[in-house]
Amino acid sequence: MSESKIEFKLLEAKLIGNDTITFKLEDGATVKIKVDINRAGVAKNFTNPDGTPHYNVQASLKVNVIPPSKTYSIPKSQLPMVPPKPRGKEPFVA
Repeated sequence: MSESKIEFKLLEAKLIGNDTITFKLEDGATVKIKVDINRAGVAKNFTNPDGTPHYNVQASLKVNVIPPSKTYSIPKSQLPMVPPKPRGKEPFVA
């Protein structure tokens, strides 16, 4: 026996206001949280028990912590390296 499926109509999401919330921590660090809606839909063949529309919303959070010193480090091996220019005599141009 197969389970019945709920069909959803995709909805476009329009940002109202700012998508980032900023907090200041006690130690001086700043925390920025960005919210985004990945997908939103309203059920076409199903309603909530009280008769209201049933929504399905998938959201994501991006968390960025900025330390008070505003510094960070990464291994040198992870830096994109530009090949050095060859040293020596420049080519002769006539």
